[in-house]
Amino acid sequence: MGLLLKAGISTDLVKTALIAFSAISIFILLINNIPFLKKIFPNYSLQLGGLIGNTSFLGIPIAIALLPTNTINFTIGFDLGTTLFSWIFGPYFLENDNTNKHRLNVRTLILSILNSPASKGIIGVWVAYLFGIENLLGDILWIPAQIVIYLAIIIVGTRLGIILNNKSQLFKFNTEIVFSIFLKLFIFPIFIFFLSKVIKLNQVETLATVLQAGTPTAISTILMAEAYKKNQETAAKILFITTILSLITIPLITLLFRN
Repeated sequence: MGLLLKAGISTDLVKTALIAFSAISIFILLINNIPFLKKIFPNYSLQLGGLIGNTSFLGIPIAIALLPTNTINFTIGFDLGTTLFSWIFGPYFLENDNTNKHRLNVRTLILSILNSPASKGIIGVWVAYLFGIENLLGDILWIPAQIVIYLAIIIVGTRLGIILNNKSQLFKFNTEIVFSIFLKLFIFPIFIFFLSKVIKLNQVETLATVLQAGTPTAISTILMAEAYKKNQETAAKILFITTILSLITIPLITLLFRN
């Protein structure tokens, strides 16, 4: 909410939110309706791990450090779209993973939307605009918003430390996890790059969106996997490996798309 108020609701923010939400939706639909892709990504933990990035905890701080401040709307917009998708559909998908339920329950979907952190942030911003206090509230929340973002990096490090306790099993994984890692760090950012070119984003705007697409797997995928007791070890390994590899891929993305 603090980030949204500081950045302001703009067409750029809405546009990149739609880019993120639509791109993830397209991949989910393709994977679950094309047999050979479904065989490669047989469960939603693999799919979400390959598509939901750590845009809030790593993507935004990285963008703030590397990009001009006028691209903040693109960064926050992409994060908003990713967060909306993950917390609206993620719990529903994982709850019904490996079952025969394919129809969306409207009541469950509405509850997921209302419980989404992104939805709550949007409602809070709407109320602020309604009462004309968006500038005042944005200034008040901006500092704690930044503190939360940077403290969140510590949380990610703590979670990775927990994963490292089981070192003997850390690098023992099947090819499905490899495909999920490849999707997250390479295929998805490339797709976002071409999508950005189609809608005619400039070079810096394209870099802002591709950087968000190339972030490692979000810690929320572990939280959801643990909440629904679905493929927790798989989610943890994808997060760990993509986070380590992103130390190479994110600078590479910056180098390639900045020049």
